[in-house]
Amino acid sequence: MHTEFLMGNAAIARGAIASGLNLVAGYPGTPSTEVLETAAKINDGSFYVEWSVNEKAALELAAGASYSGARTMVTMKQVGLNVASDPLMSLAYIGVKGGMVILVADDPGPISSQTEQDTRTFAAYSKLPCFDPSSVQEAYDMIQEAFEWSEKYHTPVLFRPTTRIDHGYASIAVKDPEEYIKNTPEGFVKDSSKWVIFPRLSNAAHRKIAAREPELSREFSAYVRNGVVRLPRPGFPAIASHGISFAYTMDALQLLGLDLPVLKIATPYPFPEELALQFLKAHKEVLCIEELDPVIERALTYIAGKYHLDVTIRGKLTGDITPAGENTVESVADAIRGFAAKRFSESVDCLDTGASDTDAENPGPNGSRPESSASSSGSVSKAPEVPALPIRPPVLCAGCPHRASFYAVKQAMKGEKTVFCGDIGCYTLGNAMPLDMVDTCLCMGAGLNIAQGIGRIEPDTKCFAFVGDSTFFASAITGVVNAVYNQADMTVVILDNSTTAMTGHQPHPGTGRTMMGQIVDRIDIEAVLRGVGVKTVETVNPLALSEAVDTVKRVALEPGVKAIIFRSPCAVLVKPNPPAAIDPGKCIGCKRCIRELGCPGIVLSEGRVSIESALCTGCGLCRKVCPVQAIS
Repeated sequence: MHTEFLMGNAAIARGAIASGLNLVAGYPGTPSTEVLETAAKINDGSFYVEWSVNEKAALELAAGASYSGARTMVTMKQVGLNVASDPLMSLAYIGVKGGMVILVADDPGPISSQTEQDTRTFAAYSKLPCFDPSSVQEAYDMIQEAFEWSEKYHTPVLFRPTTRIDHGYASIAVKDPEEYIKNTPEGFVKDSSKWVIFPRLSNAAHRKIAAREPELSREFSAYVRNGVVRLPRPGFPAIASHGISFAYTMDALQLLGLDLPVLKIATPYPFPEELALQFLKAHKEVLCIEELDPVIERALTYIAGKYHLDVTIRGKLTGDITPAGENTVESVADAIRGFAAKRFSESVDCLDTGASDTDAENPGPNGSRPESSASSSGSVSKAPEVPALPIRPPVLCAGCPHRASFYAVKQAMKGEKTVFCGDIGCYTLGNAMPLDMVDTCLCMGAGLNIAQGIGRIEPDTKCFAFVGDSTFFASAITGVVNAVYNQADMTVVILDNSTTAMTGHQPHPGTGRTMMGQIVDRIDIEAVLRGVGVKTVETVNPLALSEAVDTVKRVALEPGVKAIIFRSPCAVLVKPNPPAAIDPGKCIGCKRCIRELGCPGIVLSEGRVSIESALCTGCGLCRKVCPVQAIS
């Protein structure tokens, strides 16, 4: 260890690098900008760093790298979190493998922002752990601990410094290079039950998050950055604070010559309830000194009510602390002076009247269940047993061109180390067996950036990102721009079925129609791709299977960012061809058409393969797969 005089943002960058950082991405925004700039300046080539086109792209890129076991950091300011909130909310459910810290610099004042958003509140909304440093030294130490918490619970964590921490300077103790952690990513391990966000996974993940919160709350109650400064003095007024406001509080108490106990909250979510409970039991009145939202005040009020404590909680909600703007030593001193002046005359009388442990106990329900009216009244008529409904997993429609697109890529990439990043839409169902062609799915447009993140950690992997035509316009164009600008090596696959199919076939900019019934110029996807710098763009009908396979083989060999547009209309919107037919004299019963395509129009009947004519659209894909030309 040695001592250096560092800006807070520089200290954060140094702490992250000391933690074995493999990738850092962000979008510039005061007061966060210098974190990434410092990392880039001192990068010795051991990690990847980029300015992404926006915060959403940065977060998705880091998610892909974290899926591969990399330790990643994303940097942004509080309004940037709005841009990144779509992938963030889904990533909270999916989780990560390598430690992932999302640094969101809040700007009380605001000094250089449109809003005074409080990331502590967003932490509760997204159910993600949040770390709130109170000094430059603590920011350096805490971000290293944040990586450890992230990996322990396989979750991204929020790291919330504010302007006065980010731009403050201090002499701090930092590690020598030989003390740095070396993190070697394991690589992406395919597991669609973990990395593809289907509703069933989300429901299970939500339950795990709910179970995790009380466990984290208990652990945070013993976390070294949380605690009580000065011993509680029963009956005395006390203070609860956080972040830079904690530093202001300690300075103000020294200026006023007061010796009040102070509860310091470094992890506002999940809130350290056990620690706070013991603190509240010892005091009759607590002033919450915090910036922006009354996060601590609300939490303490809830705990006091939950355990029936005779304690008054004061702060922003009671008008004792200003509801907006940043705090200063002077404003905090004024608040403490006013708070203490009214109460010290009563403090001696209060010494023996603090809430007792007995009073604080919360007996809770006894666990007994009232008798139901049915059981108390005797016998009840038994409802008839209803047979279980057959399990009908969602699948791509019969004749869906996406099935052919996935199959073409799968055939072309046989034997190659590949990852297939999916997106939100009908084509998410490409995850299902036997196609098994969606390795990741997070939120709309995320697949392009996740593929880039995995590619940064595993450059020997051929990364594909699948996205539909509607989603391309909705939120994927920036991902292409990010890939071109940052010189990624990947293949973008646009599944163009000329509609927004999953939600009911609404028009989009590529259809040439509006909801007002106007016929307008169609925005050409190929022209957009070329316009943002993609030099290799090829369009092919996926139902022309051999041509589609050859196109994928050829394009995938090109360096840099390249694109394939698989263009074929949605099977629901076109008049079907006559259904396929199987010649029983030629069919050898290999079932390859079933095993490789999974089309619901191909069924087994009495042990033989047959065509369900009511479903078949006559797309012809199965004919091209049959090894003996038994399908016509």
